[in-house]
This record gives sequence, C-alpha cells and structure tokens, in this order.
Amino acid sequence: MVLQISDKTQASVQFDPYLYRKDFPILETIVHGKPLVYFDNAATTQKPEAVIQTIVDYYQGMNANVHRAIHYLGETATMAFEEARQKVARFINAPSARQIVFTRGTTEAINLVATAWGEKFISAGDEIILSEMEHHSNLIPWQILAQKVGAKLRFIPFTSEGVLDFEAFEKILSNKTRIISLTYMSNVFGTINPIKRIIRMAKDRGIPVLLDGAQSVPHLPTDVQALDCDFLAFSGHKMLGPTGIGVLYAKINHLENMNPYQGGGEMIQSVWLERATWNEIPYKFEAGTPNIAGAIALGAAVDYLSAVGMKNITLYEQELTTYALKKLAELDELVIYGNAPERGGVISFNLGEVHPHDLSHFLDQQGIAVRAGHHCAQPIMRKLDIAATTRASFYFYNTFEEIDYFVEQLKEAITFFNP
Repeated sequence: MVLQISDKTQASVQFDPYLYRKDFPILETIVHGKPLVYFDNAATTQKPEAVIQTIVDYYQGMNANVHRAIHYLGETATMAFEEARQKVARFINAPSARQIVFTRGTTEAINLVATAWGEKFISAGDEIILSEMEHHSNLIPWQILAQKVGAKLRFIPFTSEGVLDFEAFEKILSNKTRIISLTYMSNVFGTINPIKRIIRMAKDRGIPVLLDGAQSVPHLPTDVQALDCDFLAFSGHKMLGPTGIGVLYAKINHLENMNPYQGGGEMIQSVWLERATWNEIPYKFEAGTPNIAGAIALGAAVDYLSAVGMKNITLYEQELTTYALKKLAELDELVIYGNAPERGGVISFNLGEVHPHDLSHFLDQQGIAVRAGHHCAQPIMRKLDIAATTRASFYFYNTFEEIDYFVEQLKEAITFFNP
C-alpha cells in the first residue's frame, strides 16, 4: 500500500518528518497487513532508538542504585541520573536543577503538590480554581484535598468553542482563592489556554499557579521563567521518554516550605527512632529508589527533542493540524469538538451515529491507531452530552500522507456503517 498526499503545498514549514521516522523502530510495524499510522500521541508517544538504547545501556553498563554507593557503578549511575536532571532543567529553562523533582508522571506530580503543599497551605473555607476541561489527574487530587480540609472547588467554564470563559474566571477569582491549577493544553479539545494572562492575574493577587503540562511540554517550547508559573507537571512517556517517569518543577520557596510527600530512604537527612530530619531539595521529595533508567532515558528524550527543535516541532504540528482540520471538514457527518484559535495537534470528533469504539476498531483494521472514549475527562463529555469521542493526535513523526489515508478511511467507514 502506498500513501499518496493530495496537496503537499499545504506544508509551508521546511520540516521533513521522514528524517526522523527512521529513528522510531515501531513505526515500521505492520498492523492487519497495513503500515501502522499512529495517531494516539496524546496518550503516549513512540520512542526513538536513542532512548531505547539508553535504557539498555543503563542496565548493561551501569546498573546500580544512585546516591548510595561510592563504587564505580554507583557513581556512574548517579552522575547519569543527575545529568538527566540538569537536562530537564535546561529544557524548560528552570533556574536550577534543584527545582526538578522526578516523579512517576504528571499524575504523581500533581498529587504531590495537592498533598505536600495543599494540606499545609489550604484550609476550610479556602477556594481552589480549576477548569471544566481538566484531565482527571488535575481534578481528583484536588477533590480529595478539598474533602479532607473543607475547601471549595471553583471551576472556569469552557464555551461551545472549547475555550475558557474569561469573564467567568474573573468573577470566581477572589481573596479566598489559594491556588489555580489548569491544563496548559487540553487533551480533548487541543485548546492551548491563555496561561500567561491567567498567571499575570494570579500574581497580582499573590496566588500560585500549577500548570498541567502533560500535553504542552512535549509540543511547545516551555520556559518556566517566562511563564512565571509556580508549579509545572509533565510526563516522560508523552515526550519520547519511557513510562513511569515524570517531572515536577516548582519554585524554590515552595519546595522548601512543603512537607515531604512520602517517607523512606533518600528523603531523610538524619533519623532517630522517634523523629527524623529531611534531606535537601529535590531529594526531600524522592523517597526510595527512583526510576533511574527512566530518568536517564528521559534525558536522552530531551536531547532528541532539543536536536529536532521545539519551535520546529510546534510549527510543523500546526501545519499538520490545519491540514487535517481542512480535510476533515469535507465529511458532513463528522462533528469536531473544540474550535480554539490557538490549538495543538489534538482533534476529538464523532462520525454521525457511529460509536467511537466501533470506529476505532474499524480504523485499527486499516492500521490506524486512534483513541476512543472519554479521555479521562468525563465532566467534558457530560457537558457536551456525549458518551465519548474518537481522538486523533499528532506528533512530529506523523505525515500529511497519513492524514490523507486517515480521511480516506473515515469515508470508507461512513459507507461501511451506513450501507
């Protein structure tokens, strides 16, 4: 099967994804006799050979625990682990690597803040501002905290276009607000929220802001100093790294004032039978043996993304998304959710009366991997009065040819489900 592009003039960005596709072994996979078209990047991204080999190299050449031993392997592993922390700090322009806490992912990073910061600084009657478009990972931890301390959750609504209602935000922002926690980019609508504007308004009132960067950090240049956010959470596996590794960035004062999230080895300075003192940051928040291989491989993923260039990735994905939206508009039966002026490469839709699970199965038979379901955002589905959507999400190794083939197969699906 040969994929043909109908209009290559759509690509104004000088970017050749085929230069990078060869680095991703899994993209050569044949699915049901057809080449894999991987459009489920919002769920997890594929891994380049450099990242995969880094994991192998760790276990074959330096497998040892970190920060504990003075033998060769232990020191080698520790150096590689801390070098990865430095790489992540540079990638998001953090002032210091001490502000980078390794976690299991975005979910744990947000839970860490909700617990270690929230339980100390949020009390009964205080308010926490979220939005209606949050992933469950940026909703449930705050629900648990609010129920525990007696705080109240307030929500910025989204409009029919899938954008935040700023007038409503201004009304709920008050002297009771203790923190604002928002997704930078929606995993359902693809909306890139006006985070800088929100942060400026929060700073005027002395309110800290946490950003869920699970969808934004892999796709947008991220500068935490320019953003002036207090916290940023993101996951390695959504940016070419392995699963089980993530990052919490936080301002120094917050990390110093927060209580430990978990107790155990590494996070302590001195221990007696009845009491203990805590290690310096960031180790105060990294109890137990960390995901050493994962952290080092995340460093390799950061190297890869930096070599490609985050600005290049952003511009190319904008071209892909614009092209996909134009092609999908040819299908009268298709409804797209979200129409933000600034958006990333995430498109959620329904195709007539075809259930997303049925459509996803049909597309899988054609070699196309998409997501079907509520995307861990059930409140969005309830507000839209739908059970689920089909979601296509892109990364820089995707191509215009793949989008053409995807749209062709959606046309075939219309015929198949409506004989």
